[in-house]
Amino acid sequence: MTLLVVGSTAFDTIETPHGTSADCLGGSSTYFSLAARLFTKVRLVSVVGADFPAQHRQLLEERGIDLLGVEQKPGKTFRWHGRYSADMNSRETLDVQLNTFGDFRPKVPPAFRDSPFVFLANGSPATQHSVLQQMQGKPFCVADTMDLWIDRERDGLIELLRSIDGLIVNDSEVKQLTGKSNLIQAGRAALALGPKIVIVKKGEHGCFVFSNFFHYALPAYPTENVVDPTGAGDSFAGGFMGYLALCDSLTLWNMKRAVAYGTVLASLTVEGFGVDRLAAVDRPLVERRFHELQQFVAGA
Repeated sequence: MTLLVVGSTAFDTIETPHGTSADCLGGSSTYFSLAARLFTKVRLVSVVGADFPAQHRQLLEERGIDLLGVEQKPGKTFRWHGRYSADMNSRETLDVQLNTFGDFRPKVPPAFRDSPFVFLANGSPATQHSVLQQMQGKPFCVADTMDLWIDRERDGLIELLRSIDGLIVNDSEVKQLTGKSNLIQAGRAALALGPKIVIVKKGEHGCFVFSNFFHYALPAYPTENVVDPTGAGDSFAGGFMGYLALCDSLTLWNMKRAVAYGTVLASLTVEGFGVDRLAAVDRPLVERRFHELQQFVAGA
């Protein structure tokens, strides 16, 4: 089934202990799309500037991503510059230039409005909600958010949570959202706000999944060569949603497998700067790492 993603496309300058990569292709929807395309047809809605090169568009199109919803406007593409700590568990944002993304108003093409799966990448709750209002029927919808929106647009975010099926946040964000200091209590409190499933990312420590039917913890894949953590969370979401869109039904078993595939895609993303590693990945490699993860968590 088709999968619609709405979010940012960007140029990133990334500094890690392994070096610096300047003006590489990035953005939440880009990482998501490159992960999800390994499982299903991806439809992208985003915005870029006049400086967005043809080779980036070609890279995405060659991997089967439908760019009908990517608007190109005068001006520059969204830019982000960040520096990671020595252990790469924290990062400092050195510069942000929203440019054309600053006044992004998603326009879902009519041909995209019947998408049965929708992912709302990080953005203001009002912008995310506007996407849902353009869709036909009731797609399975999952959203990402961040501390900025929890702090500044809490009421709009709470309203959005009543309209979506799933939420993906990190551990500090779910505690901020719910006011609970205990992760388990926070996860359950987030469920009470409306979504049917809440996935809490814990970086190198994996993730915790909350639903009304099960709680599920999964460690991260033991990646030895972490080059650049940028986009790992978006790639996780792409693997998760992409696999679900591939399935015939949204069973608990498929949900658990989708979380594992998301974990695999995140582990592959961090092995290169920007989207370089993710863009080169094929499905057989994903399957091999998925089975390695299965063996890792199965125990003796």
